[in-house]
Amino acid sequence: MKLMALNGQLGYGFTVEAFREGLRRGPDVIGADGGSNDGGPFYLGHGTPMVSRRAVHRDLSLALPEAVRRGIPLIIGSAGTAGADPHVQWTREIIDQIAREQGLSFRMAVIRAELTRERVVTALREGRIRPVHDGIPPLTEATVARTHPIVGQMGTAPFLRALELGVAVILAGRACDSAIFASPALRGGYEPGLAYHMAKIAECGTHCSVQGIGADCLWVEMAEDHFTVEPLHREKHCTPVSTAAHTLYEQANPYLMYEPEGALDVSAARFEALDGRTVRVSGSRFIPRAGPATVKLEGASRVGYRTITVAGARDPVFIGCIDQVCEEVRALVAANLGDRIAADLWRLRFRQYGRNAILGEREPFCDRLPHELGVVIEVLAETQEIADAVCALARSTMLHCSYPGRKTTAGNLALPYSPADIPVGAAYEFSIYHLMEVADPASPFPVEVVYVEGASDG
Repeated sequence: MKLMALNGQLGYGFTVEAFREGLRRGPDVIGADGGSNDGGPFYLGHGTPMVSRRAVHRDLSLALPEAVRRGIPLIIGSAGTAGADPHVQWTREIIDQIAREQGLSFRMAVIRAELTRERVVTALREGRIRPVHDGIPPLTEATVARTHPIVGQMGTAPFLRALELGVAVILAGRACDSAIFASPALRGGYEPGLAYHMAKIAECGTHCSVQGIGADCLWVEMAEDHFTVEPLHREKHCTPVSTAAHTLYEQANPYLMYEPEGALDVSAARFEALDGRTVRVSGSRFIPRAGPATVKLEGASRVGYRTITVAGARDPVFIGCIDQVCEEVRALVAANLGDRIAADLWRLRFRQYGRNAILGEREPFCDRLPHELGVVIEVLAETQEIADAVCALARSTMLHCSYPGRKTTAGNLALPYSPADIPVGAAYEFSIYHLMEVADPASPFPVEVVYVEGASDG
């Protein structure tokens, strides 16, 4: 079996040169991951994509016509970034537009991933929902009631059902990245350990290659006891190290990687260079899940509205007492607002880029002071109006506040943008990140076959 991965995410682009080389080789399947939750809860909660319509249209306007006309199944997972109903619909509208523009008619399987609150509450009352890992609180009905939308992350089962229907395109909502590529390999009878390991690498396109900067197409070939990976652009190449390194991508355990259907054990995997561009992978083993099947639930809730100010500081005295300055500004803002804006309607925080902003209390070099500091003033509030007002006050207060050792009355901060305060809009959090036990891992994800008709009668 020969598979071509377009890139790491639809809309990230790929070179025409690499894509045409893949077509020349005659793939059995073309796959593309359409999204992720890496960008945070906003895209799920707000129902918008992380990439532009123009970018996705560009990628699909190249891939869709060639796939349909050559009879190559095109599989898209996590459509529109977060894979809820609005994201699937958004991607479907782009597909419909391309079909009209290029005169394409074909059958498409649409797999939706959004779940009703009623279904989740029923599972909760039956004791079939638990947190994904320690540190996440148990799910409550109150949390379900304030969360919308809720999606399930599908594994291979819905894709396998859709593949049996012989459709030209599979458009799926929120999906496990590896399911997009593992499903056709499993249907082809390949060893599950190899199928899941191949899929884990393929879903990110050429990220597994050296000179992997820039998204591009990856070529994969399955065999009985191994698979090979090769970037389709002639200036990129895979090495055993780059391929093995990508196996660890987003994994906490270097040997065991968990999928909805079980665990991928790569402790005995071998990575061998076949030439200067191609790597052969073998020895992976799959351990089927013991116990009931589960579906990961993801849900987002709106927690308010956000406004930020981006600023910089270079005064070493100011930087040396930045924590004291932040606390002083917070107290002055609270006192200034008084009863005009209740304290429980807003929250003010400062992110100090260049000093512990990434790791916080876990930063091992916390005592080192930089020669310059980036400061992001962030306000989260009940309304956008309150967020704007509090942020403006916090910015002006920090800009002119005094501090020990100050030698000038000029501004403390450099502001690179005008206007300085940037309303971000609605802010969301992941309020549901739990596992739901199911009898059938395909049952939450109905498969609908639609006929896309873009060809004119003439």
